[in-house]
Amino acid sequence: MHSTIAIDIAAPPELVFTLARDVERWDRLLPHYVRSRAVERRPDGSLIVDFVARRPLLAVLGFGLPVAWRSRTWNEPATRRLRFAHLAGATKGMDVTWRIEASGAGSRVSIDHDFRPRVAPFAAFVDRGFTRPIAGRTLATFKALAEALAEGQSEAARATNQPT
Repeated sequence: MHSTIAIDIAAPPELVFTLARDVERWDRLLPHYVRSRAVERRPDGSLIVDFVARRPLLAVLGFGLPVAWRSRTWNEPATRRLRFAHLAGATKGMDVTWRIEASGAGSRVSIDHDFRPRVAPFAAFVDRGFTRPIAGRTLATFKALAEALAEGQSEAARATNQPT
């Protein structure tokens, strides 16, 4: 099964890429992430990272179901791509590609998920029940962070260029 989720962000793609590629900080940047801890650093520069995120169940009450997985992750700066190969958890075998591209005055970020478990209907269940809700919150949070940083940088640049 292949699915894509995307969002437009009013911030430069380089800024979005810099924020998103630091997966070891996701648990500090993304409120729905409980853990993003590297357990191995590979000679090729990739990381093996344990992730735990909360899939909201009763958002109003703050209840969420913890979802855990392990991924080999790396980034491709020349194309502003993030890659994740899921090694463990219910999504073992999932291949994830983030594409961060210039779009208008900002960025378009899309996340492709390719998942082909042994039991095909399981892929649709995982996509609708877990992948999309977690990825959607991840994109929305990175949008808010990147846009706030971009606005702060714009304000600082305007203040520096103004006569006193």
